[in-house]
Amino acid sequence: MLKFATDQNFNNRILKALLRKLPNLDVVRVQDAGLAESNDPLILDWAASQGRLLLTHDVATMTRSARERVQQGLAMPGVVEVLERMPIGEVISDLLLLAQCSLDGEWEGQIIYLPLK
Repeated sequence: MLKFATDQNFNNRILKALLRKLPNLDVVRVQDAGLAESNDPLILDWAASQGRLLLTHDVATMTRSARERVQQGLAMPGVVEVLERMPIGEVISDLLLLAQCSLDGEWEGQIIYLPLK
């Protein structure tokens, strides 16, 4: 199963609901890793070192930082951009699908936008 990380602005209600549905999900919030005030490149570097797919609502700066990282040839295990206006139930369904049906490394270097449809 994939390992996830959430950035400091990710909706904790989504995270709690995910963990209720999938209690063994391996997910770490950046604030729990001591990175709450860190910039996007540092968060992406940490996520890459941990092999974690990063969940974020930040479609502006995080996307740009992820693309720059890929262009530089640096490891980037993937970023999942979750639109804030997306219904929480749909977000949870899409994230459960990613968590349960993806292979380790499958999203390397990619930016995924939810909804998956």
